[in-house]
Amino acid sequence: MVQVQLEKEKWDIFNFANKQRLLDTVKAEFETFYGLCSVPEYWENPTASGHWQVRDLVGHMVDVIEGYLERFDLARRGQEAPPPYGLKVMASRLDERARSFRRTPREELLARFKRDYDTLMSIFEGLGQADWAGLMVSHPYMGPVPACCYPIFQIMDYSVHKWDIREKLGVPHGLSPDAADFLVPWMFVLWQGTTDLDRVGDEPIRVGFRVSGRNGGTWRVEVDREGYKYEPGPVDDLPAVFEFDPASLVLTAFGRIRAGTAYGDQAMAQRYRELFFSI
Repeated sequence: MVQVQLEKEKWDIFNFANKQRLLDTVKAEFETFYGLCSVPEYWENPTASGHWQVRDLVGHMVDVIEGYLERFDLARRGQEAPPPYGLKVMASRLDERARSFRRTPREELLARFKRDYDTLMSIFEGLGQADWAGLMVSHPYMGPVPACCYPIFQIMDYSVHKWDIREKLGVPHGLSPDAADFLVPWMFVLWQGTTDLDRVGDEPIRVGFRVSGRNGGTWRVEVDREGYKYEPGPVDDLPAVFEFDPASLVLTAFGRIRAGTAYGDQAMAQRYRELFFSI
């Protein structure tokens, strides 16, 4: 049990001791993603990210990173950021902004993406222990979050979107283990933020999750008209329990696949599956 806990602590992004491991994972995911986007014949290929082409994924990353750079600058200067847009408009707004870069020549857009990425990574690398989890930076759609969350957001984008590219190429592929393990607990944050409370109904939904991997464990989830609540804990007393490996959990939470095995009350499990809107 002690060994398991020590292993899980290595994946805690709020622990400054894990900063380099986290940033190394960002770098690895970026390099693979950027390499795929740099192949000229892939530029207008379809992806598994809705109607986006590969070039739209690059435009999306330029939009996202430049938004982050602006918000880090405001946080550093102690200035108030604009109110967050909220997650319900995130998909439509990101779509419009990503596709607006279709007018930008390929080489110019790729170079801009690389410059933006390098600038953001230099900010991450320069964060000291106090600022790592203590500096609050307002996310354009979610509002203030600790600075150390932004590398995780980068891993989400690069790992899932490189999956999107490879999926449409029809080649054997999967998520990297480090990316998947880092992302496991954040999928409950994603689900919490994308719950459509109008779909909950009169009776609360109570389910558990059992996830394998180095950062796995068990989580209890309860959803009612007041919101989505989750916490680590035993799940054997819950009406329905989902079992996932790390990559399947991530891809399911992001709406890329429909995976996981639900044990117990199948009606309860199905109600949970139907709760979420896309971002």
